[in-house]
Amino acid sequence: MSVSMRKVAGLFTWFKVSATVLRNLPMSRTLMQNVSEHLWKLGRLNHVAIAVPDLAKAQSFYRDVLGAQVSETVPLPEHGVYTVFVQLENTKLELLHPLGEKSPISGFLQKNKAGGMHHICIEVDDIIAAMANLKAKNIRALSEEPRIGAHGKPVIFLHPKDCDGVLVELEQA
Repeated sequence: MSVSMRKVAGLFTWFKVSATVLRNLPMSRTLMQNVSEHLWKLGRLNHVAIAVPDLAKAQSFYRDVLGAQVSETVPLPEHGVYTVFVQLENTKLELLHPLGEKSPISGFLQKNKAGGMHHICIEVDDIIAAMANLKAKNIRALSEEPRIGAHGKPVIFLHPKDCDGVLVELEQA
C-alpha cells in the first residue's frame, strides 16, 4: 500500500472514530443533526455519467463532431466499467461502457439499448461526514464504505429511490 493510500486509510479511520464519538455524546438528535450538517458541504457538479453501448462511436462523436477534448479509455475493473472523460468548460461528461459480464452498466444498457444518463457526481468536502449525515436522514448508500473512483478519490453512490430516481455519486473534493 502506498504512503498516500495509507494516509487516506488513516483519515477514514480517524473520521469513523470521530463520528462514533460524536454519535455517542449525550445530546439531542436534533442538535446532532445540526452539528453534522455543518461538518460537510456540497460542492460543484463534477460530472454527468452517460452509459454508452458503443464507446468508440461516443468518443468519436464528442471529439470529432463536437470538438471536445476526450480522454483515453481507462478500464476500472473494480467498478466493472471502461470510462472516458469528455472535458467541458464547466464540468465533465463521463462515458461508461461495460467491463466484464457483471458490470452494472450491462444491466443498465439491457434496459436502455441506446444508452443514456446513468448518474450525476457532486463533490463534497467531507465524504465521511456527508455519509453519516445522510444516513441519519434515511438516505441509503449503495455501499457501507467509500471506494476509490475514477479520479483516484473516495466516492459513494446514493440509492436512486432516495434521490428522486437519480443515482447520485458523491466524490471527495
